[in-house]
Amino acid sequence: MNVVHVDGKNKGDIMLYAISTCGWCKKTKKLLNNLGVKYRYIDVDLLDKVEKEKIEEEVKRWNPKCNYPTMVINDNKYIVGFKEEEVREVLQL
Repeated sequence: MNVVHVDGKNKGDIMLYAISTCGWCKKTKKLLNNLGVKYRYIDVDLLDKVEKEKIEEEVKRWNPKCNYPTMVINDNKYIVGFKEEEVREVLQL
């Protein structure tokens, strides 16, 4: 599975589920990059069928509608959509 690791400040385990062509997903990645935090992401649309189905089931645990971007922080907090203020608050930045 193609999980991309981005280095930066450790603000917890941040996993971003995204779509490669989604403008809001790109804005979320850009925000995380600008904040300089360490995170991982998967562009779900670039996965093969079996991997995609597996990841979508994982995303549905947090976001039953399976909207993107979906960010999961420390496996106990999630943010759906591009919400800059909420991201800053959760990451204390």
